[in-house]
Amino acid sequence: MSTEEGRNAGKGGIYVSPVAQRRAEFGTVCGGLFDDLQLADGAERAMDRIAAGQPDLLVIDLDRFEPAIDLAALGALVARRGGAPTLLLCPYATARWVPALAAFGPVAYAVTPIDADALRAAVAQELAGAAPPYAGTADAARLRALLALHTRVQAAVGAADDIQGLAEGLCRALAGWAGVRHAALFHRKPDGDLQLEAQAGGAGDEGGEGGAPASALALQTLLGRPDRLLQAPLRHAFPGLLAAATGELVLLDTLDQAGEPDLAALLRTQGVAMALGIAIPADGPGAPRGALSLLWESSRALAPEEFAALQDVAAQAALGLRLAEMALENEQLLARVTYISTMDALTGVANRRHGEELLEKEIRRARRYRVPLALVAFDIDRFKAINERYGDPVGDVVLRSVCEAAQAVLRGSDVLVRSGGEEFQILAPHTSAIDALKMAEKVRVAIAQAAIPGADHVTVSLGVAQLGEQESADSLVQRVNAALARAKRAGRNCVELAMQ
Repeated sequence: MSTEEGRNAGKGGIYVSPVAQRRAEFGTVCGGLFDDLQLADGAERAMDRIAAGQPDLLVIDLDRFEPAIDLAALGALVARRGGAPTLLLCPYATARWVPALAAFGPVAYAVTPIDADALRAAVAQELAGAAPPYAGTADAARLRALLALHTRVQAAVGAADDIQGLAEGLCRALAGWAGVRHAALFHRKPDGDLQLEAQAGGAGDEGGEGGAPASALALQTLLGRPDRLLQAPLRHAFPGLLAAATGELVLLDTLDQAGEPDLAALLRTQGVAMALGIAIPADGPGAPRGALSLLWESSRALAPEEFAALQDVAAQAALGLRLAEMALENEQLLARVTYISTMDALTGVANRRHGEELLEKEIRRARRYRVPLALVAFDIDRFKAINERYGDPVGDVVLRSVCEAAQAVLRGSDVLVRSGGEEFQILAPHTSAIDALKMAEKVRVAIAQAAIPGADHVTVSLGVAQLGEQESADSLVQRVNAALARAKRAGRNCVELAMQ
């Protein structure tokens, strides 16, 4: 018998796993550490054996158990221990088991997959009472660090006014947590895929094995892309991506557990020893909003308070993202309402009401700065005949084509307004009557030469007027409409200047 086995002589244990092969493997690897090792295939059988006599160590292998189904039964096992040691063997992709079961009583944990030597060492440490407090109560230093983290996170959420600002603030807050080498936030976009929204390196970090500081650890380089990350090659292995895809808490306390040696080696060169991803929950059923990614400079066990802090940060991130998304939705809705209320739905140019408001504004500006202002009015010649000959759908095409042709020759400061059915106006700031005549002629030629799908070429008649020194908007409109009427009487497809 080895020294280790002799030291644990007389110890009793129960190992719980629903998988027969795993029960056999545990017996082979760790059976020598116990005087009496009982193997149970589920919580009910283990409870019966605990009732017959409390073992020195309960080992629960959580692989193949389902939290939604088995949590209550396994939690009852932990609670029945009355504070005696319980070791959880927890798959890295479902690490939420640890804080969930820690709510029932003190537990230690080892993340799986785990090799035989490491498993044997973990069990021996628990039996000897020498294991670190994996899920014990956090010490005073850790509690102070959690309080500082909570304060930073609250400040980041309160100061953010958009998604980008929130993500950057949260990453800076998390990167200030002792031991964190790099923090990142992945956000699910409206198309359903993930984007790396922000990242930050740990403060005061001097670098890893290769001398590279945490701030130099660019995840977009590591993952091969900054967006559409659910299609990234490492989506099944990098904890932040896996958490965002599955909604789980993902923990690699040794980097090789994900089965990607190249990823593990690259992270080690950056001074990373442990990686964690925690999903940012959705409002209700459905895919998570994203995930937080933390890379640690050394592998260490997390206490229940630290797991709870991470879950709280994820919840605050979800709230902050929702508020930021609502603010963005409100801005987009306001922009849409503004567009609908000011623009003509058919042609996409300013509608009559908005045009009247703009004309009043331009008149006040022209008076204040003593600059000229011109107004051009035009309508489509014989538009009623076009509708009668080709139909209303073609008439709509004509209206849109006329607007496109006119806007193509207008300046950026000019505003095209649909003032009636086939009637339009052009507000031309800083424009005299002579220049407005030249503009109107360009518009007339452009429209006459425009190809109209489904119809013949069309022409327009135009009137031009310059704002008088004391003239009102109504007077200016009357004068330019009178000039337009003269252009029609003159044979159409021409330009007339309004009389003073």
